[in-house]
Amino acid sequence: MNNQIKASPVRVIDEQGKNLGEMDTQEAIRLASSRALDLIEVSPDAIPPVCRIVNLGKWKYEQAKKQRAQKAHQKQVELKGIRITMRSSLHDLGTRARQAEKFLNEGNKVRVEMLLKGRERANETFARGKFAEFTSLLSVSYKMEQDIKREPRGLSLIIVKGK
Repeated sequence: MNNQIKASPVRVIDEQGKNLGEMDTQEAIRLASSRALDLIEVSPDAIPPVCRIVNLGKWKYEQAKKQRAQKAHQKQVELKGIRITMRSSLHDLGTRARQAEKFLNEGNKVRVEMLLKGRERANETFARGKFAEFTSLLSVSYKMEQDIKREPRGLSLIIVKGK
């Protein structure tokens, strides 16, 4: 801003948004100070660089306001969890699959967990078969973000909606 601008000449835009054309940097600074405003470089990569005559405090406030509004409109992706067991029947898996589809359609990731207790830990191949059965019941296209992973208390996988 103001005396920190090294480029010369610059394209100047006044406080109403009217293009004043190209002028020397010192001349643009004098013009801004005569209006009791600041000269701010808004596009340094353009040829010639674009500068605006504005009130610095007001401009910073408006930029922060735009960023807050932009951040508010972003969708936060959540990680939703679903638990199944080795003893889950086909109907139970279907119910969980519908719930997972609902989460995926909302744009969330889904973590499917299977807690293994006692001797169930020895039957990991059967547990992986249950995961395959569960994923075959999903009618929504999905992509495995994390393949079936062994954890201290069982197995889990993370799926996201596919394209």
